Amino acid sequence: MYFFLKYLALSDLCYTSTVTPKLVTDLLTENNTISYTSCMTQLFAMHFFGGIEVFLLTVMAYDRYVAICKPLHYTVIMSRPTCNAMVIACCAGAFLHSFLMFLLTINLPFCGPNEIDHYFCDVYPLLKLACIDTYRVGFLAVANSGMMGLVVFVILMLSYVLILYTIRVYPAESRSKALSTCSSHVAVVVLFFVPVLFIYVRPTITFPEDKVFALFYTIIAPMFNPLIYTLRNREMKSILRKVWCGAINIF
Repeated sequence: MYFFLKYLALSDLCYTSTVTPKLVTDLLTENNTISYTSCMTQLFAMHFFGGIEVFLLTVMAYDRYVAICKPLHYTVIMSRPTCNAMVIACCAGAFLHSFLMFLLTINLPFCGPNEIDHYFCDVYPLLKLACIDTYRVGFLAVANSGMMGLVVFVILMLSYVLILYTIRVYPAESRSKALSTCSSHVAVVVLFFVPVLFIYVRPTITFPEDKVFALFYTIIAPMFNPLIYTLRNREMKSILRKVWCGAINIF
C-alpha cells in the first residue's frame, strides 16, 4: 500500500500545483487573466495528474482486495514488477485521457468575450466561449471524463462489496482490522469522486456551485489525503495524542 501511496502523494502535489498558484495569484491581483497557451497547458496538466490519481485509487483498491481476500497469494500477485507496471499503466491511461480532452478543446474557435466563470481552465467553461455548436464536443467530453469517473467509481465500490462479502465469515478481530485498513481509502475515494461525478457526469452545462465542488477535488481532497492515510499509523497517532495533551496542559 505504501508503494502506491508515495505515487498518490506525488500526483496530489502535482495536481493541486496546476491550480493553486494561479488561484492565489488571482486572489491577490485585480487583473485575473491567463494566456491561451497557459490555459491549454493548465487544462492538459490538470486532467493528466487528475487521471493518474483516479487510476491510482483504483489500483490501491485492487491492492486492498488482494491483501484481504487472497492474503496467501498477495506477494505473488502484487510483486514489485507488477506494481511498477500498474503505475506505468496509470500514467499511460491518464495521458491518453488528458490528450483526448486537450484535442477536444484546442481546435475550438473562441469569439469573445474570453471570460470564464471559474478559477481554472476546464473543458465545460471553455465550451461556453466557443463560436460553434459544441453539442458533439460536449458529448465526447462527457463520454471521456464522465464515463471514466463513473466506471472507475463503480469498480471501486464493487471491490469493497467483494471485500465485505469475503470478511463476513472472519472473526470479529480480523474483520475489524480489515475494515480499518479500508476505511482511509474509502474516505479518500468519497471525498474525491463525489464532486468529480457531480461536475462531469452530466450534460455540458455550468452552475455557479461548480467552483465550490471543484475546490474539493482540486485542493481540499489532495490536501487531506496525506492526513487521512497518516492517521492510520500508530506512531503518528501517538505523536498527535502527545501534542494534543501538551497543548491542553499549556492552556
